[in-house]
Amino acid sequence: MTLLASVAATLESAGIAFALIGAGALAVHRVARATGDLDLLTVAPESLLPVTWRALREQGVEVEIRVAEPGDPLAGVVRISSGSAPPVDLVVGDRAWQRRAIERAEPGLLQGARVPIVRTADLVLLKLYAAGPQDLWDIQRLDATPDKESLLAAVESGLADLGESARAAWRQVLGN
Repeated sequence: MTLLASVAATLESAGIAFALIGAGALAVHRVARATGDLDLLTVAPESLLPVTWRALREQGVEVEIRVAEPGDPLAGVVRISSGSAPPVDLVVGDRAWQRRAIERAEPGLLQGARVPIVRTADLVLLKLYAAGPQDLWDIQRLDATPDKESLLAAVESGLADLGESARAAWRQVLGN
C-alpha cells in the first residue's frame, strides 16, 4: 500500500472528507509539473488531533501536525512521511468554499489510491487563494482546457468567496 493510500484509508476510517489538490490534481487534469509531495485538502479540524493519526504512527509513519496561528489563512497542515515515499501534506482549511470544493470532488485513482480529486475550477480557485508565482503559472497551464469558457464561468462564479487578493490574482492571470 502506498503512503497516499494509507493516508486516504486513515481519513476515510475517521470519517474525514478530503480531496487531492496541488500538483497531483494538476497531473490528473493533464498538467504535468514536478513536485516532491502530494497535497490533500480537508476542512475537518479533527485531522489536527494526534489521535487521528495513531494507527499510522504505530506503523512507523512520521506525522507532523502544525496548527496555524490566529489570523493564518489555514487552520493548519499535517505532514505525513515514510521512508522514500513522497510525503503527503494534508492542508486543513476552514472556509465554506473549500468545503464545497471537497464536496464536488470526483473519484479518481493516483498511485494505486482511490482518492477524490478537486474539479479543475476548484483547483484554480485554490491556487488563486494561495496566489504564489507557481500557483499563477499553474493556472495559466490549466487555462488551456478544451472547455475554457465553462472553466472561466465556474471560476468567475466562485471568486466572490475568496476576497480581493484572489480577484486581483485572477485579473493578473487574465491579463487585465
